[in-house]
Amino acid sequence: MSSRTLIRGGLVVTAADEVHADVLIEDGRIAALAAHGSAAAESWTADRTIDATGKYVIPGGVDCHTHMELPFGGTFASDTFETGTRAAAWGGTTTIVDFAVQSVGHSLREGLDTWYAKADGNCAVDYAFHMILSDVNEGTLKEMDLLVEEGITSFKLFMAYPGVFYSDDGKILRAMQRSSANGGLIMMHAENGIAIDVLVEQALARGETDPRYHGEVRKALLEAEATHRAIQLARVAGAPLYVVHVSAEEAVAELAAARDKGLPVFGETCPQYLFLSTDNLAEPGFEGAKYVCSTPLRPREHQAALWRGLRTNDLQVVSTDHCPFCFTGQKDLGRGDFSKIPNGLPGVENRMDLLHQAVVDGHISRRRWIEIACATPARMFGLYPKKGTLAPGSDADVVLYDPHAEQVISAETHHMNVDYSAYEGKRITGRVETVLSRGETVIDRREFTGRAGHGAFIPRSTCQYL
Repeated sequence: MSSRTLIRGGLVVTAADEVHADVLIEDGRIAALAAHGSAAAESWTADRTIDATGKYVIPGGVDCHTHMELPFGGTFASDTFETGTRAAAWGGTTTIVDFAVQSVGHSLREGLDTWYAKADGNCAVDYAFHMILSDVNEGTLKEMDLLVEEGITSFKLFMAYPGVFYSDDGKILRAMQRSSANGGLIMMHAENGIAIDVLVEQALARGETDPRYHGEVRKALLEAEATHRAIQLARVAGAPLYVVHVSAEEAVAELAAARDKGLPVFGETCPQYLFLSTDNLAEPGFEGAKYVCSTPLRPREHQAALWRGLRTNDLQVVSTDHCPFCFTGQKDLGRGDFSKIPNGLPGVENRMDLLHQAVVDGHISRRRWIEIACATPARMFGLYPKKGTLAPGSDADVVLYDPHAEQVISAETHHMNVDYSAYEGKRITGRVETVLSRGETVIDRREFTGRAGHGAFIPRSTCQYL
């Protein structure tokens, strides 16, 4: 049975254009766009028509950095693939790229299969995977080639978390050399974990145990140093590099300097670094634990450099690093020792709205909003133009966005499976109204109509910037 949906009267906003256009959807894909009121648009017939007058019609968001059900610090991220992708849909995100984890001593295949099993049949929106490399050896290097063929085309390494995810420079170089040959993209958590561990030990010995010390020991200079080192290793290997969750002005400067040399080096930041700061980590009592993530929140003055990086394209992507832990029962594992607070913040539901607020506030343009939240993440990770834009042939992942609706972000009303909001009480302008995933309505005028199992696994091609 063929089905046709017509979206009429909205302002279509993509990374490239803003145009008053009607959008015709056929069998889950964009069939055509035509100027509103034109002869072509007037001739279209459909099974259902959605009135988008006064709304933006935008591509579904692509969040290329989430951690559903991630084991960390003796517990698990509180969102499952079911709850997390449902919350993503509520926030106008229709594709996530999550991280499958290889455990030390095990194969990449075992880790990947574990994540396939977690996600299969549970997702409300489409999903793909990156692979975390915890153990670089001859066997896992060979497996990287097989994963690229399977559509898992990016690999994350950690310069942080010794004893858990950490890789030394030799292992990082080997993985980069392999990705240089097989077309994969290395993603780097760039913090000097060896030095940070020394500072953690010294802080705890001084009795500095509160959450705010998490930010003080994970120094911005140690993020910048690791970013610089990762860039040089990538140059030696002749490999592209994508640095995740960039939080500090000094790290942005390292990326900018590399890009000025014409190197294939890319960077993402996250809403928490754009909207929150060490002021949150220093909230009284144990409240600061809600904001413990790595890289950590920085002093407020770093925000200007991040916004500037997004405007100059020295930072290309805003993802969430969504990794929620409940305040009660999870974050409080670190009472009396900040180093035991599970690292991560909830945010998959808030990203598109917060970035629209950045448009309202004059930090970025409407098209740049769509570029950093939809189009570039799709291109960076081999999903474009299937995802990230509204063009004939693209998946009909479409969001009707009300740019004038006002809302207050709160744990009372969010859909993430976590007992607090990192943005509690923040007033913003703009709200998701209706969301289609491959032409199927998952949010209908602020009602969830989707289902677990609608979301499909999407194999990816290699990075489209190389």
